[in-house]
Amino acid sequence: MSRTYKMTIAGCERELPLCEVDEHLDIAAFIMFGDVEITEKSAAELLKKAPEHDIVITAEAKGIPLCYEMARQGCGEYIIARKGVKVYMPDPISVNVKSITTLSQQTLYLGSDDAEKMRGKKVLIVDDVISTGESLRALDALVQKAGGEIVGQVAVLAEGDAVDRDDIIFLEKLPVFPK
Repeated sequence: MSRTYKMTIAGCERELPLCEVDEHLDIAAFIMFGDVEITEKSAAELLKKAPEHDIVITAEAKGIPLCYEMARQGCGEYIIARKGVKVYMPDPISVNVKSITTLSQQTLYLGSDDAEKMRGKKVLIVDDVISTGESLRALDALVQKAGGEIVGQVAVLAEGDAVDRDDIIFLEKLPVFPK
């Protein structure tokens, strides 16, 4: 029998599966992929709270649906920081990141064309869940390297110590589950 954590997010009730991070900690897995209702409603609620911005950015991959939907409902521009260099990415810039849901260190990349889109623009950083803040730090560094102005950081959920941060905007608190 699988264990779950029940919560309401942007008016949508969901059962989140509990997943083991290590022998001392479980987390509730919030996956937006395939959940159009929660993606649309979360984007709308975050846009009500978000500062004025010209463009939104997220890291590949789980934040992509939210980032797209926020751009669609709002500013009309979004960028994805990729986890690998693609042949269509000219002169990429990069930063390293280690998040709670990723087993090894990763690198995030932006092509110079996407960096140029951000230069001098008000940039809103978007993520699905903020936990340790490592993904945010990496995105912050990419935006700064590109010459963008970070105006805010938003997420659907804040997990663990992130719930106490005053530099992020989020919809709901997501507890962690120590064993």
